[in-house]
Amino acid sequence: MSLEQDLFEQRFARIREIEALGWRPYGQRFEFTHTVPQIRAGWSEAGAEQLESERVRVRAAGRVMTVRRMGKAGFFHMQQLGERIQVYVRKDAVSGNEFRLYQLLDLGDIAGVEGYLFRTRTGELSIHAEKLTFLSKNLLGLPEKYHGLEDVELRYRQRYLDLIANPEALKVFYTRARVIASLRRQLDERGFVEVETPMMQPLYGGAAARPFVTHHNTLDIDLYLRIAPELYLKRLVTGGMERVYEINRNFRNEGISTRHNPEFTMLEFYQAYADYRDLMDLSCELLKRAALDATGSAKVNYDGVELDFGNMRRYRMREAVIEFWKHGPKPTPGQVSDPEWLLRHSDRQTPGEALVDLFERHCEEALVQPTIIYEYPVEVSPLAKQNPDDPSMTDRFEIYAAGMEIGNAFTELNDPDEQRKRFEMQLAMRERGDEEAHQMDEDYLRALCYGMPPTAGEGIGIDRLAMILTGQKSIRDVILFPLLRPEGEIGIAEWLRQASSK
Repeated sequence: MSLEQDLFEQRFARIREIEALGWRPYGQRFEFTHTVPQIRAGWSEAGAEQLESERVRVRAAGRVMTVRRMGKAGFFHMQQLGERIQVYVRKDAVSGNEFRLYQLLDLGDIAGVEGYLFRTRTGELSIHAEKLTFLSKNLLGLPEKYHGLEDVELRYRQRYLDLIANPEALKVFYTRARVIASLRRQLDERGFVEVETPMMQPLYGGAAARPFVTHHNTLDIDLYLRIAPELYLKRLVTGGMERVYEINRNFRNEGISTRHNPEFTMLEFYQAYADYRDLMDLSCELLKRAALDATGSAKVNYDGVELDFGNMRRYRMREAVIEFWKHGPKPTPGQVSDPEWLLRHSDRQTPGEALVDLFERHCEEALVQPTIIYEYPVEVSPLAKQNPDDPSMTDRFEIYAAGMEIGNAFTELNDPDEQRKRFEMQLAMRERGDEEAHQMDEDYLRALCYGMPPTAGEGIGIDRLAMILTGQKSIRDVILFPLLRPEGEIGIAEWLRQASSK
């Protein structure tokens, strides 16, 4: 038997002792008056004399994180919502059963306490316990208190343990929630309507990506997990829902990296009678407000650099290639507009693809400060409207920060015949071996034939935005349960079976 299993069985045996004292080891309701963060926020500045005169009574609950026993008295710290408070337990202040319960507490158990606030001789804000209640038994040990949970893969695989052991991880996900709430609130205030579109689709579209494939047995058809909700949202605009958005899960059957997870969250929104320049302005407002709501400031620190979401730069793609050119003399505006020059400096097959290749190689990692890059080539923008002054380009922009793309937007192509030609262009790219090229979507063309108003649409990557606003280096640190390889048999069921039989 391993030391870990031996500890498990010792703790399992404690269940009988807790039951003998009159408590249920699991499932007991506890009505609290304050959370631990509320106690700390309300009385962290109160002195000993003030607390003694006010005699503030509290009922609180949390997870036991430290225990220090000293004969007829002792202390434990309990943690709730990422914050801790000390509890003082004295034998003559609680019942005999409750003091015996205190002596049985293990790290990780969940307990409730009723008492009053005071400061110890060392000045620590504490709860003087007058009543203890047992709420839930922990059968497994917690990580060492000074270092927390440091094994990165274990943190992702056992996120519940990560949240217990690393309060900073808990704060990351609360910040992420505030980002989403801010974006939702801002769009609601501007008259956008939140909708839901299919996750399983007979045709995948709206992005260049490989899908996950599944099969519906009753209909006997293959379906695809959506790679984007775009074409469905634009159908709704055609139907008269002029401002719509969806905070959605997308699925792309691609590699995993610090910036990519096969399942991820996007915000997509569409506004009728607007163009991409309207969304540039709106994006600046949305992101600045989201940063303020999530962190308290439009300026955030990422990897030692202060990023300012209150001051977003803007470059045309060709301008960015000139500005951030890495090696040798900078190209001229005439060169980055010359198809022959572009093809000589890239191995791509069309001038537009070559321009994007140069942009990715020379510019992307230099776009640390929040930046808008606009006017993208037609070849890489099958759903965007052509620029009226330069038909080789589209009215499209992307948002970059910390060297990565966090948003993509454009004036929507609403001419059904032009959309047909773009789909056919994509089919030709697919025949050349581009597995991510767009398919022909006949029903979407039919919807456009009914007349979609001039519209602009945008997608913002929630996970990457959350990475930047929380200072995380990996997308896995802002996704509660990122995709991992299966870990194989765990053995907990057998441990429980053996322990319960003794």
